[in-house]
Amino acid sequence: MTKQRSIKKIWLFAIPLILILGYFIYDAYSQPNIKELPGDFEEVAFVRNENNKGGIIRIYAVTAGDPLNAQYDQCADLFPVNDYGSITKIYFFDKSKPFPTSLQLEDPHYDAEKYEAINILSRRGVNK
Repeated sequence: MTKQRSIKKIWLFAIPLILILGYFIYDAYSQPNIKELPGDFEEVAFVRNENNKGGIIRIYAVTAGDPLNAQYDQCADLFPVNDYGSITKIYFFDKSKPFPTSLQLEDPHYDAEKYEAINILSRRGVNK
């Protein structure tokens, strides 16, 4: 009888642990991404500063295949932002027009004479 009780105790701890781990794995692999949003978004270029002292600067170029129905704010919210004054800047371009495939950290981040952004959004980290 004691062997059966110890097995029951193990299962009483194992089943909830397995369920919790299963939920964490499901949650990790089911995060939303920009391709699921209306607007037919695609990330085409990215640059980040190398220095980890101070704020992190991330610059993205994203194309929109359906600019009229695109949800730009929701798309920008999916990009990473760190605390301590970091900046994430997202330039949106019409997929049917020319768009940059490389960016630079210095302003302007792309050749503004060749490419025209249809929307520009920034997200800032919180200073702690």
